[in-house]
Amino acid sequence: MALPQERIYTLEDIYALPNGQRAELIDGHIYMMSPPRTIHQRISSALHAAIYQYIKSQKGTCEVFAAPFAVFLNKDNQNYVEPDISVICDKDKIDEMGCNGAPDWIIEIVSPSDSHRDYGIKLFKYRMAGVREYWIVNPMTRTITVYDFENESGTNQYTFDDTIPVRIYHDLMINITDLLS
Repeated sequence: MALPQERIYTLEDIYALPNGQRAELIDGHIYMMSPPRTIHQRISSALHAAIYQYIKSQKGTCEVFAAPFAVFLNKDNQNYVEPDISVICDKDKIDEMGCNGAPDWIIEIVSPSDSHRDYGIKLFKYRMAGVREYWIVNPMTRTITVYDFENESGTNQYTFDDTIPVRIYHDLMINITDLLS
């Protein structure tokens, strides 16, 4: 007797979700997303504003997007993510549907219900897709884990009170506590 086949989902399944229902698609598996908490939104807004202002002040060519913003990591129909913050420096990757390929810098703000995804599944996917820098901001522990995939400099752990160097920019430093005060 044959074992039942596990269903592989595609972008069509994501687009068929009811209005207001958010989910991510990773390797054909759908992961439902719960609404973000207030602290999550405060951190996201503050980071987005700081990065946007930095890029604008430098007359930079990169763009910063806050979720919901579609990222098609592998340019296939079985991977669709919505990072909390995406910084994209290659304008050719951006179209009306979102980003096609890896953003240069991704920030995920951990929610209690999906921390395993940010620290495990997404970490692997982002690294393999070519993301240059990946931050995991954890409001519960007040920590930021920084992965510098481009320079293979390993993992660095910071607290909200630390001033964190952004690896893709040589002169941008971010302090979460300062941003939230």
